Amino acid sequence: MPWWSWILIWIALVALSLLFYVLLGIRLYRQAMAALKDLGDAGAKLGHLAPAMAGELQRATADQPGAAVFASPARMRHDYHASKSSRREDRRQRRVQRKHNRGQPQSLRDLDLS
Repeated sequence: MPWWSWILIWIALVALSLLFYVLLGIRLYRQAMAALKDLGDAGAKLGHLAPAMAGELQRATADQPGAAVFASPARMRHDYHASKSSRREDRRQRRVQRKHNRGQPQSLRDLDLS
């Protein structure tokens, strides 16, 4: 076998392997595009359900742990300040009752005379 036949064999092998990789890449690209098209169709089908489900989701998750993730910042700020003032008022009432039970003088600030 002459020496130039080996060069032709290697050129043919490299060309066939490159052709194989190109065809494999085209197939992979087509499959990815088909998957993205299906994903877009599924999103379009479920997209019209989102506004209707948003109200139900908000009502359903309002009292569950972790609901703060989906709540608006204004609502969470309001809830935080409301619970803070409620805790403060509960502490004040317990302090007034405790001092009353012990017969100690009350602080004017605790009596809320204003």
